[in-house]
Amino acid sequence: MEADVSEMRNELQSRDGLWRRIQLECQKLYTELLKIKECKDMQEIQIKHQSSRVQLTEQLENKNTELLLFAESGEHQEELNKIRNHVYQKEQSHCSEQERMKTEISDLTEELHQKEITIATIMEKAGLLERQLKMELETKHKLLTKQQLLEFRYQVMKSENTHLKEMM
Repeated sequence: MEADVSEMRNELQSRDGLWRRIQLECQKLYTELLKIKECKDMQEIQIKHQSSRVQLTEQLENKNTELLLFAESGEHQEELNKIRNHVYQKEQSHCSEQERMKTEISDLTEELHQKEITIATIMEKAGLLERQLKMELETKHKLLTKQQLLEFRYQVMKSENTHLKEMM
């Protein structure tokens, strides 16, 4: 019986170790969730930057319009060409930067989505393991209680037996 009690204790300890590992895994997932949130915040900042780029594009278009009006007046043709080239280069670099940002945001969004799916799956598994562990602990506790009761009864019977032997 003592061996059974010892075995049950060992099993309960191993279950406790499993439970602690699950808790550590949950903490790691929480840390990863914080990192994902940080990425999301970075995405929001990038979106704000993109809106400011749109405003800059509008300003460039307005300047372009002004330059066209200026060009129609026929003055400073060489300077106007330099300015046009400069505006064109700025527009091209802005467009390529904007495309790069869109691609990066798309990649980050996909990565975030995958991590959210992984976290949800792991949390679901952890919940299931936790329920199973609780049920097993309850079962083990009931068995231990039964064993203790049987041990008590055994001691009572042993005592009665000893008493009866003495009486005989």
